[in-house]
Amino acid sequence: MASISVNLEEIPSESLMNELLRRMKCAPKPEKRLILIGPPGSGKGTQSPIIKDEHCLCHLATGDMLRAAVSAKTPLGIKAKEAMDKGELVSDDLVVGIIDEAMKKPSCKKGFILDGVPRTVAQAQKLDEMLERQGVKIDKVLDFAIDDAVLEERISGRWIHPASGRSYHTKFAPPRVSGVDDVTGEPLIQRKDDTAAVLKSRLESFHRQTQPVINYYSKKGIVATLHAEKPLTDVTDEVRKVLS
Repeated sequence: MASISVNLEEIPSESLMNELLRRMKCAPKPEKRLILIGPPGSGKGTQSPIIKDEHCLCHLATGDMLRAAVSAKTPLGIKAKEAMDKGELVSDDLVVGIIDEAMKKPSCKKGFILDGVPRTVAQAQKLDEMLERQGVKIDKVLDFAIDDAVLEERISGRWIHPASGRSYHTKFAPPRVSGVDDVTGEPLIQRKDDTAAVLKSRLESFHRQTQPVINYYSKKGIVATLHAEKPLTDVTDEVRKVLS
């Protein structure tokens, strides 16, 4: 893995102190290696930063890791770029190799949250083999279970103000005037991915791909099924109980 030279004298004292305090706080925390599985709109993205901060873990998302490896021109990143430039899927060996590379970062010392991977049983098996060689394993798989109809209501009701990024929901957080931004009075738009038809296609793909992965880890007795349709704070409490 390419090393990056950092001149500590150039880093503000406040940033150094904050990082030192973070490391002191994290030192006694037990190691945890987690996988988060959930469809779009299940709240996975909301809970992930909370878990990351409370357990001093690093967050490893497939897309981010691939982009970072390609940008850093690591040997695996170069191979991944070659595959992507040809329009090919990045192989399971490359994906797991890039996870292996990312895990060596200091921020992953206490463990990691894997998000968006493994997508298949073959990837899960290769991931387990790689971790086993290091004498560690996946500790828990958090399955953000939620009914598709609830997701459709959550997602298809979302509207945004493109210039500011302000978001609204026809049921849960409606604008004062339908279809209009509260602050500017400008029209709201719905992202093309937030329609019922697109969501249906994404959910079918999600269930087809991930159910076998959930079954694979269920046989190992490490899957915790969360009631992701509950309010955010209730799901956070559920996560805390599972990981305590």
